[in-house]
Amino acid sequence: MATGESASPSNFIRNIIDEHNQSGRFGGKVVTRFPPEPNGYLHIGHAKSICLNFGLAASYGGSCHLRFDDTNPAKEEQEYLDSIIEDVRWLGFDWGEHLYYASNYFDQLYEFAIKLINDGKAYVDDLSAQEIRAHRGTLTQPGIDSPYRGRGVDENLDLFQRMKAGEFPDGSRVLRAKIDMAHPNMVMRDPTLYRIRRAIHHRTGDKWCIYPMYDFTHCISDSIEGITHSICTLEFEDNRVLYDWMLDQLGIYHPQQIEFARLNLEFAVMSKRKLLELVKENYVDGWDDPRMPTIRGMRRRGYTPASLRLFCERIGVGKKESWIDMYWLEKAVRDDLNDKAPRVMGVLDPIKVVITNYPEDAEEVFEAPYYPDDPPAMGHRDVPFCRELYIEREDFMEDPPKKFWRMAPGQEVRLRWAYLVTCQEVVKDSQGEIVELRCTYDPETRGGWAPDDRKVKGTLHWVSARHGLGVQVRLYDRLFSMANPGAFKDRDYKEFLNPESKVLMPQAVVEPSLKDAAPGSCYQFERKGFFCADPVDSAPGRPVFNRVVTLRDSWAKILEQQKREAGRLEREARKTKKKAKKE
Repeated sequence: MATGESASPSNFIRNIIDEHNQSGRFGGKVVTRFPPEPNGYLHIGHAKSICLNFGLAASYGGSCHLRFDDTNPAKEEQEYLDSIIEDVRWLGFDWGEHLYYASNYFDQLYEFAIKLINDGKAYVDDLSAQEIRAHRGTLTQPGIDSPYRGRGVDENLDLFQRMKAGEFPDGSRVLRAKIDMAHPNMVMRDPTLYRIRRAIHHRTGDKWCIYPMYDFTHCISDSIEGITHSICTLEFEDNRVLYDWMLDQLGIYHPQQIEFARLNLEFAVMSKRKLLELVKENYVDGWDDPRMPTIRGMRRRGYTPASLRLFCERIGVGKKESWIDMYWLEKAVRDDLNDKAPRVMGVLDPIKVVITNYPEDAEEVFEAPYYPDDPPAMGHRDVPFCRELYIEREDFMEDPPKKFWRMAPGQEVRLRWAYLVTCQEVVKDSQGEIVELRCTYDPETRGGWAPDDRKVKGTLHWVSARHGLGVQVRLYDRLFSMANPGAFKDRDYKEFLNPESKVLMPQAVVEPSLKDAAPGSCYQFERKGFFCADPVDSAPGRPVFNRVVTLRDSWAKILEQQKREAGRLEREARKTKKKAKKE
């Protein structure tokens, strides 16, 4: 099993666990859990939690449970549940026999609710959801007791049992904890424990028409399973006091809840609502669109499990919310693929090169290593060569500036693994567009070796026109052009969608060794980036390639420009606000 977090340096969570182990609080045990709701697909933020929980358990010789928080059947689907199981396994983690569902505990949860009612700690409320919100008060004003808060135990038991029996319509009554409507923490102002919801549950069918709320279910599920450290993101920090109160009132085993900062990734959105909106309104091509921050999307794009684990390890675990530059995710992908991806040649925007002094019917084959730094590591492939070739259009300039070392009239360059060639003539069409380059080659430079008296600085990748394989190539980039697309409250985050996040290269051609590229296999197209054979659209003999990531970060200047633009917008907003006040 992959360990993920286990190789990372000490952090505040590990310090807490070490203190517990020293004090003997949990008998030296470490049992964590990853508790997703099956109401959507996992994203990179979930990957951080998965790596943290499974990694901690592994590093302490403990176990990590996979538990589905399936308490809202109106939004849950088997499709999501299956995808979560697949994604966690793909990341490299295994829960063994510890697969659980909150629905496993519905009978026990109901009995615990009965205990709270008998102890005078819970009551049935007839207020509507809107009225409950209105009664809750504000951060500076205490809440108002519900007129039903004084119901006796017998009446509450009768009403709750009748709720379970299905006597009342959805939304007409709830069960609430009786705590303190003036509590400074609004979470403690008589939170809802159960609501009526008639929906078919994917595991329990129509057995229940009342379902427990997260704050009631979560802590009890942790207790039942013997979780030692219940690790949550910071938005649950205020809920910890309720977590503790509930377990103390019930008098059951008490795990320790610990909060950490969730992952906020630049140039992406992590909200389930926004991701669902992007899918439903066709801004992306589904949950597995390679531009999406979902694990499925990243997997289809060509990100590897090891690269995501490496990324999560490098960003670490903190207590304060922060934004992580996309650079670090892309760097982890590059660092992982650099040692794994075979080097091949693919021309994305081709222009024809005709070697005029090469025999028309002749052809030869060059043996090229898949990994030039260590040829035996990955072996070799045969690269065919003939009179007509393709090079990248951007690798030629008719009137180049100084220090342009690629192809230009009269300038000698090296064709990777092949020969030295020199452009002698430029052929254009009637519109003045360059359609062909006529070159000569030096037959004494086979293999691309230059004589000592000739300094050749430019090396180009190429593909044989006769043998090359025409393929579809998709250049994927960051989905948003703004680092924080949700930064402006008065603007729709979709305004910042990057129009060049998906660019098709319909004329792309690759060397014939890629004809049988297995779906999901990754390669480095020399000088162009890392590419993956799309696992969905590729077919035998007809691969479709997705760009995984470029060879180097090209967004540093863009990000700096965006920061300056964001600062300008903020200054203008302040001036406008100040002017409005004066008027």
